[in-house]
Amino acid sequence: MDIQQGDRVRIALIAVIAALSLSACTSEPKPSAAPQASAPVIVPGRPGEVARTVDPSEAATLVPLPTPNAADVKYVQDMIVHHRQALDMSSLAPARSEHTKLKSLASRIKDAQGPEIQFMTTWLQQQGQRVPEHHAGHGDMPGMATPGQMEALKAASGKDFDRLFLQLMTAHHQGAITMSEQVLTSGSHVRIEELANDVSVTQSAEIRRMREMQAEL
Repeated sequence: MDIQQGDRVRIALIAVIAALSLSACTSEPKPSAAPQASAPVIVPGRPGEVARTVDPSEAATLVPLPTPNAADVKYVQDMIVHHRQALDMSSLAPARSEHTKLKSLASRIKDAQGPEIQFMTTWLQQQGQRVPEHHAGHGDMPGMATPGQMEALKAASGKDFDRLFLQLMTAHHQGAITMSEQVLTSGSHVRIEELANDVSVTQSAEIRRMREMQAEL
């Protein structure tokens, strides 16, 4: 082997050794197994409830599921019918009430519940569920005014209308809160839980305002 050939061999060996060293340095270690969570988890309570501490394994079961159950679907179907009657009642106020605050309240009810009906309708369609007919029966749904009460409200005016409206709408709101409390206990879909919480908070505040108006009449 001549000198030039020997140099070429040495250079090739050095290159191979360098490549092997670089590969060893840059190879990533195998990831270690993720540690299991062991710290307790604080679960916030619903409105009016205190937070509580649970084990991580239990906390996983408390997270609302992304799919609805029968309670979610029934709540939404019933609440559409419930909201529609509230809109029918509120639409009478501008022509029949003589109470400025009541007219303003009726307008707010329409502004809040109209979009909620649209949300619930779209949600049912996305889930492949039936949307109630506009004149669907309400059975034993809590807080709903009877046909006779609705006819009496349509025939009333002035203070008589205001008194009857506040009486019927207060009961109507209390019924919606009862329905919302039920689905918060038995439902599973996070968006419906959010809706039920919003309904409870909004309508509880409106009940307080209506009771103040009743005291003024």
